[in-house]
Amino acid sequence: MKILVLNCGSSSIKYQLFDMTSGVVLAKGIVEKIGLKGSFLKNERFDGDKVKLEGEILDHQTGIEFLLGLMISKRRGVIRNLNEIDAIGHRLVHGGETFKRSCYLDDVTIKGVEDCSDLAPLHNPANLKGIYAMKTLLPNIPQVGVFDTSFHQTMPEYSFMYALPYSLYKKYGIRRYGFHGTSHSYVSKRACEILNLDYSSQKIITCHLGNGASITAIKDGKSLDTSMGLTPVEGLIMGTRSGDVDAGALTLIMEKEEIDYSSLNTLLNKHSGVLGISGISSDMREVGSAADEGDERAILALKMYEYRVKKYIGAYAAAMGGVDLLIFTGGVGENAAEARENICRDLEFMGLVFDKQKNISARSKELIISKKESRVTVMVVPTNEEFVIASETREIVEHRKV
Repeated sequence: MKILVLNCGSSSIKYQLFDMTSGVVLAKGIVEKIGLKGSFLKNERFDGDKVKLEGEILDHQTGIEFLLGLMISKRRGVIRNLNEIDAIGHRLVHGGETFKRSCYLDDVTIKGVEDCSDLAPLHNPANLKGIYAMKTLLPNIPQVGVFDTSFHQTMPEYSFMYALPYSLYKKYGIRRYGFHGTSHSYVSKRACEILNLDYSSQKIITCHLGNGASITAIKDGKSLDTSMGLTPVEGLIMGTRSGDVDAGALTLIMEKEEIDYSSLNTLLNKHSGVLGISGISSDMREVGSAADEGDERAILALKMYEYRVKKYIGAYAAAMGGVDLLIFTGGVGENAAEARENICRDLEFMGLVFDKQKNISARSKELIISKKESRVTVMVVPTNEEFVIASETREIVEHRKV
């Protein structure tokens, strides 16, 4: 079975074509700057062949037509015709309380995704563009939606509720939903596979650290709590997002700066986080280089970033009554050895014994970075959200055929 996975953003389309029989990614790439000047497609084939194609890509449907055409081209293609694609899996950011698991996309479920757009106005409408395009271009191929929020639907009410008037929850669904669910689910299960542990009896903390970052407490195979909330702004400090901030500070900023909701939203999502503190970049590598040269704001940004992660680890260990596994993933989590070491420093009270030498060599590969005597096993597990989407798409499509 061949499955095309799409992750549509406001001006981009990330994609991977999986051959689920062999486990090979036949092609992967990205369409960028959709509707903007200088739009292009970058594609990498399974054999290492790479190409960048520039062209006028006015909308998502044009972008998808472009990538589909590349997949069947004689020179760069990986399939003979589009009928070889058996299903399409879409990354969908917000499923609200409607979607507790991945689902087959038909007119009814698509309407449900549309109804969740108020909860993710920056993400769901963009995700839907890919669904609409595929309904037009390949109407007979089944489509499946895999939600970032689904994994966290096991959170208990005392964990996901905000201490706001209960009527606002009932009226608008204002509560913590959490995101990065496919990543947290994948790396936690994968770690238990590697260690030959029973997933349903572990206390796990997963740290998805990248430009977007979140941390999740997983107890007995279920998400107990997670740092992102109603939106992806809450929780950890991120590349350009603020993470946790006093709501009173926000009303004060609106008053003093005389800005409206839209401007505040841009401030919190685009100009805060590591970028806002350092004044240098949202890229942790660039901020790290500046810190090495003694830049005080860069040093502060890194300390704040790492401290917030450490604080959440401690809180989630308390919430679960301990922790068996601590997992790092995401661009920063997989590659920033110094950040992992700084985060794990002073966690010896939990029984964590860190292995500095193993940590140095753990770059984007599955590796245990704690010592044998450590009561808490610390691991680096590269995430693979696209594979999760492809796997769930196959399962749903095959189940419908039975």
